[in-house]
Amino acid sequence: MSKKPTGKNTSGRGQRDLKVKVKTARGRKLSSTRWLQRQLNDPYVARARKEGYRGRAAFKIMELDDKFRFLVPGARVVDLGCAPGGWIQVAVPRINALGEKSGKAQGRIIGVDLQEVEPIAGAEIHQLDFLDDGADDKVKEWLGGQADVVMSDMAAASSGHKQTDHLRIMALCEAAAYFAFDVLEEGGTFVAKVLAGGAEGDLQKLLKQKFAKVANVKPPASRADSSEKFVVATGFRG
Repeated sequence: MSKKPTGKNTSGRGQRDLKVKVKTARGRKLSSTRWLQRQLNDPYVARARKEGYRGRAAFKIMELDDKFRFLVPGARVVDLGCAPGGWIQVAVPRINALGEKSGKAQGRIIGVDLQEVEPIAGAEIHQLDFLDDGADDKVKEWLGGQADVVMSDMAAASSGHKQTDHLRIMALCEAAAYFAFDVLEEGGTFVAKVLAGGAEGDLQKLLKQKFAKVANVKPPASRADSSEKFVVATGFRG
């Protein structure tokens, strides 16, 4: 005999179990399971999917630009290591790359990456290693002059060794900075991801020589348990 409904409200119990739990499958590492569970419960991942962005990183550049205002109509922008394209998606409307804002200057954005990236309306994306000789001249040619903004969300492939990974990403960030020195217009902005860990002092010293202001920021979209932060250097001295 089936039990009759009690009429009690059990919605509170349901609310407590809203988080998605992922079982450890055979052959899947515990770290992979934790990453998957974190992704499934990440509000920024859900928001990116809902709003059509290619990744949660889109909100990082959005929050940085809301604070420092470097993606303005008419700006000429270079996105290094642009895959999968989330930062470009944010930049296109803000710099008016499609010319949709009447009476506003139309910007231009060039994305470069080692891998092929699916096209994005309003952007020009090239498969290129920015470390190659002459890469800076190619980018300036595509851009039609110097850049107002060089931005980079690049990260070296993880080795699993924290110190090694830190040194790798800092070396990549420093290379991106030197690239920016070659292509930036006077007064321009450099934005890049770095990892806290002790080796970023040399980069900070270098940027302070070349820019009027250098800020270190951890935007809300950056996970609290991540050592990543972003350097925003403004007022390039040329």
